[in-house]
Amino acid sequence: MMMWYIIVAIVIFASLLVAKNMRKNKKNLPPGPPRLPIIGNLHQLGSKPQRSMLKLTEKYGPLMSLKIGNVSTVVASSPETVKDVLKTFDADCCSRPYLTYAARISYNLNDLAFSPYSKYWREVRKMTVVELYTAKRVQSFRHVREEEVASLVEFTKESASLGNTVNLSNALMKLSGSVICRVGFGINLKGSKLEETYEEVIRETMEVLGSFAAADYLSVVGRLIDRVTGLHSKCEKVYKAMDAFFEHSIKLHMEDESLKDDIIALLLKMERGEAGLGEYQLTRNHTKGILLNVLIAGIDTSGHTVTWAMTHMIKSPRVLKKAQAEVREVIKDKDKITEEDIEQLEYLKMVVKETVRINPLVPLLIPREASKDIKIAGYDIPKKTWIHVNIWGVHRNPNVWNDPEAFIPERFMDKEIDYKGLNFELLPFGSGRRMCPGMGMGMALAHLTLINLLYRFDWKLPDGMEIEDVDLEESYGLVCPKKVPLQLVPVLTQWS
Repeated sequence: MMMWYIIVAIVIFASLLVAKNMRKNKKNLPPGPPRLPIIGNLHQLGSKPQRSMLKLTEKYGPLMSLKIGNVSTVVASSPETVKDVLKTFDADCCSRPYLTYAARISYNLNDLAFSPYSKYWREVRKMTVVELYTAKRVQSFRHVREEEVASLVEFTKESASLGNTVNLSNALMKLSGSVICRVGFGINLKGSKLEETYEEVIRETMEVLGSFAAADYLSVVGRLIDRVTGLHSKCEKVYKAMDAFFEHSIKLHMEDESLKDDIIALLLKMERGEAGLGEYQLTRNHTKGILLNVLIAGIDTSGHTVTWAMTHMIKSPRVLKKAQAEVREVIKDKDKITEEDIEQLEYLKMVVKETVRINPLVPLLIPREASKDIKIAGYDIPKKTWIHVNIWGVHRNPNVWNDPEAFIPERFMDKEIDYKGLNFELLPFGSGRRMCPGMGMGMALAHLTLINLLYRFDWKLPDGMEIEDVDLEESYGLVCPKKVPLQLVPVLTQWS
């Protein structure tokens, strides 16, 4: 009988201990919508996850829990919660989860954008910033930007003289690609392996990199789903196109000794051991992974920003007229426009700020992964949780911006708000350790291009097209370009 009492006591004690531990381990997670078995909330994301997430946060709050397949995720979508992720707990939230197709395209995460936070990442970041993105280096590439913009102007003049419609989306992407190829690769886009397929390859790369791939959330079954949907084959297609371009660029450098002052030449020296990257000996895959970031970091920043700015201005004749009047008053009869002219154009700078607010190029920042247990806004965020920062949601939040769906550059008048990572209500390039390093390069080109387009040409819609016909729908990917290309007719003026 005594043994029976002992057994009962042990069972009761063990039960109490288990209950205590369960209470202790029960986390105070952010609220979120109910989940389905296996897929969790994956079905609620839709084709434009940034919009779906904003809609859900209206009910569940600015820090929301989602279960995407078997992955626990939180979504931050207010300036306060985003500041916690990107600044207060930046060191604990700046690593990356493993993303299947990003790993493939970045040569097994040997890049800057998708690599986990590590000593290697810090060395690559430091090297690329010094070689390409410091203010001094950005300024040193000024002649390249001016030459390529002048080439765009000449192309537009020819089109205007013939009365032709210009596909501005395509022309602006080629402009930014030409600048990046010359600055980063020491070669011209024209005549390269990507010349004919450039826009398509970049767009599809961004679609792959921004996808909510089933392989990342549903394991083995997910990989089968991605093969059925075509995501796997699309990844292989863009990987092969990018790889051929990198091989072409590297081969040119190895054959031409005059190509010695760009980042490829430096990376090849590191491969040979003639230069160092801290303690790391680079392989060819390291080189290509780094080149991937060089290629895409500044392209969409400038090309798509100018496309969206011109789209919103053509839909708002008042803004277009005001921006052109300012540019023409400041520039007057100058034949050569320089980057110094940007500083005097206060309204144009407001137009650009409003453009990157209403159409942030990266609406959902690349997901982060908590490296330890943290607490944000009073909620527990367990280690290994994936963290999505919904920049699109912050920029369209009516509690942050009055009439957020309207394009109103004047909202920035007399406001010390900029897009450089310090104001958490406007973060088109992110903030903290993972902030986009190509911002300065891309925005310098964007401003210079806009000045020239507004100063030298008047713009009208093709015959038969009305303002109402210009749509504002975006494609989805890591970057969100305009879905339907912007087609406009340039008109020669006395300043052309």
